[in-house]
Amino acid sequence: MDDAEIDQENRRWVRDLGAAGPRREATCAELYPLLLRVAHSEARRRASLLKLDGPELEDIAHQAAADALMAITDRLDKFRGEARFTTWASKFAILNVATKMNRHFWRRHEIPYEQEDWSKLACRFDAGPEGEAQVREFAAAVSAAVDENLSDRQRLVFVATVLNGMPMDVLADELGSTHNALYKVLFDARKKLRIALVADGYLPEAPAIRSA
Repeated sequence: MDDAEIDQENRRWVRDLGAAGPRREATCAELYPLLLRVAHSEARRRASLLKLDGPELEDIAHQAAADALMAITDRLDKFRGEARFTTWASKFAILNVATKMNRHFWRRHEIPYEQEDWSKLACRFDAGPEGEAQVREFAAAVSAAVDENLSDRQRLVFVATVLNGMPMDVLADELGSTHNALYKVLFDARKKLRIALVADGYLPEAPAIRSA
């Protein structure tokens, strides 16, 4: 298929998915099997890591394909024609599989993502026996700074993503928010914590930027 044919096919997808009535339904029915194949492939690729198989894996693939189709029809205006429409659309299925499998992984854990265990922070430092006391002191200082400086929302996002390692896309889905909104919350939380830890002597001040 040459560039002109690809462009024509791309335009057909956008036009027909953006239409109303039977044309839209028929085009959705045409696109869905492709999305499902992509979702199946991505789910199988990730399955061994999460020890998933059978009906659970099948259900995730179908849900991801259905959600991808909805997202695609909502974002037709974002398609720029820089690749085949089907290639662009497939990325939605892949993203939805990743999100759903990450969510499934976290829901299988007994520990809630908002639970605070600050010893986890201390364990991340390879300080050796001689530095253990300093590491524990730093973890306690971070915990105190969180208590004193962060809003409830900032605390939840910081604890879930930084302390417990929850993927941002999974947390956004859990909270009914967006990546960008939560990244902004996390950025502001980190900024507040750094200021507090610098003031208390636990972190060095950032070097001043010299003007030219």
